[in-house]
Order: sequence, then C-alpha cells, then structure tokens
Amino acid sequence: MTGITLPPKKRVLTVDISVGTFDEQVSMIARLAASRTSSYVCCVNAHMTVEARDPAFAQVVNGADLATADGMPVRYAMNLFHRKGQERVAGNDLMPAVLERAAAEGLRVFLYGGKDTTQAAIIERAAKEHPTLVIAGAHAPPFGPLETLDLSAEAQRINQSGANIVLVSLGCPKQERWMALMKGRVNAVMIGIGGAFLLYAGLERRAPSWMRKLALEWLFRLGLEPKRLWKRYLVTNSIFLYMIVKSSASRLFSRKPEIVEQDGTARGTA
Repeated sequence: MTGITLPPKKRVLTVDISVGTFDEQVSMIARLAASRTSSYVCCVNAHMTVEARDPAFAQVVNGADLATADGMPVRYAMNLFHRKGQERVAGNDLMPAVLERAAAEGLRVFLYGGKDTTQAAIIERAAKEHPTLVIAGAHAPPFGPLETLDLSAEAQRINQSGANIVLVSLGCPKQERWMALMKGRVNAVMIGIGGAFLLYAGLERRAPSWMRKLALEWLFRLGLEPKRLWKRYLVTNSIFLYMIVKSSASRLFSRKPEIVEQDGTARGTA
C-alpha cells in the first residue's frame, strides 16, 4: 500500500463504509492515484447494500480500499448505528470533484465503460471545464458477462495509457466485481461510479437538492424510468428498510440492562 493509511470503516448492515468527509475521501483518492497504487473505490448505496447479502459480493465490496456512503439511506444508517456525522460521498458528486483534482495535480484519467457517445460527451465537457486535464484513454467494452473479457489485455491497455485514475461505469454489481478482479493488475485507483457518466455527459437529469436531502433521489429517477427501475427501487428499498428495522431491533434487544448500585451509580451486567 506504499505507506498510505486508509481511513477506518464502520459496518452498515452488510458492508463496511469508510469514515471521513467528502474532501478527505477525495484527497485519499488523489493520494492513491499519485502513487499509482492498484486500488478501488466502491460508492455504496441501498441497492449495493442489499446485493451484498450475497457473501461473495459482500467480500468484493468490503475488499475495497474506500467504500463511500453514496446513498442518503446508507448515510442515515451509518449515522444511526455509529453516530459519526458522516457526510454523503456520492458518485455523482465524486466524479466532477475527482476530475477537478486530477486537473490540478496532473493526474491522468482513463474512462472505462458506458458508450462511446457518452465518453465523447464527457471528454468534451471536461476539456471545457478543465483545459489542463489529461484524458489518457477511453474504452467501452462490449456488453456481456465478465467472463467474456480478456482482463490481461484490458489491464495492459489501461497501464500503457499511464492512467492514475480509472473511472468505471459498468453498473452494479458488475463494475465492483470487475474492479476487484483488476486490483493487482491495474496500476491506478479505480472508482466505480455507474450512472455518473450519464449525468456528467448531460444525458440524464439529477433530482433537485431538496429531494436529495430527503433521500428521495430514487423517487425522482423512478419517475423518469418507471419500467426499468420500479423493481430495483421499490423492492430493493423495501428490503433495505426491513434490514434497517431488523438491525435496529437486534441492537436494542441485545443491549445489556443496567444494575443500579446502592450508591446510585449504574453499571452494565456482566
């Protein structure tokens, strides 16, 4: 890990979430990038937390060097269970912040995933906003299972570009599994940001800030694409809420009762 100390993590239901402010986590990504440390970042939302009921996928997420509190429900759960005052570190906000930091520090960026047209729109916008930013390369792999990809060739393509940062948009859980497989092969920090590609490219709209603050961003997206997203959001969010209630009840009933001593002080039971 080249002497870089990663921030601590706290368990939220099925996954371990990195503790730290938004700026601290952007700075950590920049440090990993500058040292060309083979590492990866998962942006964890309610959907990913539910997917991580699968132990194999939980191992992928919990093996991340950073796992950010992407979704407001995950942030609320983090603060409910651990009272950390954790900020939201969403992929949609992380992408422009990382591009800005990369331009300022001379870090090279590689775009992996999405469509060629989406990547072109990202590159065009980034060139206008950050003229000094170097996009080292871009590749949109064909749609299909991970088993169809030549991971050695993909790693060689990225490493030859000299990239410090790889922004990955393959969708959950594919992008997280891809990053875990590429750790140790790719000499860069990989960040799984999914739909942030479309948002940055101007191909999707984002919920207004008041909806984001109330953890209703999922409802806004559901309204835009009900046929595609109804199951993911309505079913997944219901499962997530059930997991929160179950975990809260377990914590409540597992607390040790206090015994009041004769002098009026309290102590927990053994």
